[in-house]
Amino acid sequence: MPLGIRIFLVYFLFVGLAGWFVLSTVMDEIRPGVRQSTEETLVDTANLLAEILRDEVKNGSLAQGRLPALLESYGRRQPQAQIWGVQKQTVNHRIYVTDAKGIVLLDSSGLAVGQDYSRWNDVLLTLRGQYGARSTREDPADEDSSVMYVAAPIKDGDTIIGVVSVAKPNQSLQPYIERSQRRLGWLGAGLIGLGLLIGGALSWWLSGSLRKLTRYAQAVSRGQRAELPALRGGELTQLAEAVQKMRTELEGKAYVEQYVHTLTHELKSPLAAIRGAAELLQEEMPSEQRQRFVANIAGEGERLQQLIERLLNLALVEQRQGLEERLAVNLRELAEELLRGQDARLQAAGLRVELAIASNLRVLGERFLLRQALANLLENALDFTPPGGLLRLVAEVEGTSLLLRLFNQGPSIPDYALPRLTERFYSLPRPASGRKSTGLGLNFVQEVATLHGGELRVGNVEGGVEVCLRLPLA
Repeated sequence: MPLGIRIFLVYFLFVGLAGWFVLSTVMDEIRPGVRQSTEETLVDTANLLAEILRDEVKNGSLAQGRLPALLESYGRRQPQAQIWGVQKQTVNHRIYVTDAKGIVLLDSSGLAVGQDYSRWNDVLLTLRGQYGARSTREDPADEDSSVMYVAAPIKDGDTIIGVVSVAKPNQSLQPYIERSQRRLGWLGAGLIGLGLLIGGALSWWLSGSLRKLTRYAQAVSRGQRAELPALRGGELTQLAEAVQKMRTELEGKAYVEQYVHTLTHELKSPLAAIRGAAELLQEEMPSEQRQRFVANIAGEGERLQQLIERLLNLALVEQRQGLEERLAVNLRELAEELLRGQDARLQAAGLRVELAIASNLRVLGERFLLRQALANLLENALDFTPPGGLLRLVAEVEGTSLLLRLFNQGPSIPDYALPRLTERFYSLPRPASGRKSTGLGLNFVQEVATLHGGELRVGNVEGGVEVCLRLPLA
């Protein structure tokens, strides 16, 4: 199972369980919280009524006063109140008053006048000077039918002469409890969903970063060119930089060893020729022969210089993992600049040049490397084009790429040599001199093409050889 999915599952389990526990706990606290708030209001109401009724209870005129009619009128009221989205259409308080022995003197419901309530906790505890409250079910089988009763003592000085109780059915609170639970449920579900979404995004980002780093490490292990991925995050960035540093050190060591062996092998031939010519020059010989040996030494020295310069250029490109800049380079201007630099050679050989590159075509890349690559291709083409021959440069757009075709008239490439043309130090003899080049030019071009995300192809066509260089279109 991918690491990102495992991280998300652990996060999902943690957030889900934590969210469920918190939400369940809060939902369970809503009902008692609403009832406690209601009980506090009943306490205030009962104490207020106790003060209002004190004189009538003391004088024994409670039943003959205005209170019974007021309570009856109160019971018929329809508030039509809109309370947090809940419509309240009836009043729900029940009020009854008892004397000092617990006998009901007044009941707003009219059901219990004359009955003995001294055994009910609200009356019993209040008559004892304690806080009197009780919750009683009207239907023993239905817990939602319970009614809260809160009592307050009616006092004459320090003497308790009666009790007033205020009752409220819990059923009247249920709409508010259910509404709060629904709102909290939606809010909690939304928060859990948001948390999971954030967790999913975090897992996706982390797994994506790890996938980039994994692909980079795999490319390194296969010896492929790969750019260090851009990662955000302290530890991931440090890990990527550590892998890059390790790669650079390991590749640098192997690269140096390889180049030392290769350079040693390639330097043997020109050095041997120079040494042989130098030994022969120490002897007496005709001037004509001496000039020939001197020319050999100069030619081999120039060959050594070209070999070293091209090795340095190739080493610079091969050690790169990406481009230092990406600019829009006008391909026609670049080709014209290179052709002007070879103008003397073109005229001396009587070569014809056809340039079919639109002036608005641009490739995306590093201008210096592109110029070096095109210069190598043009130099190769000139070496193998006979006097009076044709050079043709054509560019065409293919999707998001630009395909540059360089044709040179001349002999075809042998079949055995085609697969090896881009090998380092592999070269064919030049028709004019019969000598081989350094064999690094096409290898350099291939490296530049790879750096730009393109490709190089060389093949025989009717009448000559065609080189195709594919580069990204700007």
